[in-house]
Amino acid sequence: MPCLNISTNVSLEEVDTSAILSQATSTVAKIIGKPEAYVMIVVKGSVPIAFGGTEQPAAFGELVSIGGLTPDVNKKLSAAIAEILETKLSVPKNRFFLKFFDSKGSNFGWNGSTF
Repeated sequence: MPCLNISTNVSLEEVDTSAILSQATSTVAKIIGKPEAYVMIVVKGSVPIAFGGTEQPAAFGELVSIGGLTPDVNKKLSAAIAEILETKLSVPKNRFFLKFFDSKGSNFGWNGSTF
């Protein structure tokens, strides 16, 4: 169950968030090799963020997955998600951090149980 949580200081008021959610879902599923049905994407906008001492567009993301994360996969995910944020939200690639967590299934609750 990959879950990508993105916070950005960019306002989402005039943004087609459905396009971001759809593109991020398919990208994460394809790169990690998990079904889209298990991928969750959360995007929060207008979050106060300072990066490098400025409040120019920036974002922070955390991606948690039960398996499927390797150094090569993480590199591909970082590049792909940065590209989405740059094209859809005008967040420059150098103003985005993405943190990866590879977790055990027993650490995730779903459907009244764990994985």
